[in-house]
Amino acid sequence: MNAITLIIIYFIILNILGFALMGIDKRKAIKHLWRIPESVLFIVAIIGGSIGSILGMQVFRHKTRTWNFVYGMPAILIIQVILLLLILNAPVQFLTI
Repeated sequence: MNAITLIIIYFIILNILGFALMGIDKRKAIKHLWRIPESVLFIVAIIGGSIGSILGMQVFRHKTRTWNFVYGMPAILIIQVILLLLILNAPVQFLTI
């Protein structure tokens, strides 16, 4: 496997995880059980699972009234897209010996 394939697999796994965590936390909230800490939900989004987390929020109708999730998750996604565009448009630097 090359690096691009590994990166794609990494992001797919993180987005599935972000989506699943939203569903799991919603179910636990309904049943009044131990909840997944908000910091964990944000960390998964920050390290690459923001799209899955946002989709999970919408599908499970979870955390849609909490302002730090309503504005924070899209902000994380926007920052990630900007960083990706900057990386893709950066000039390639060659090492000279």
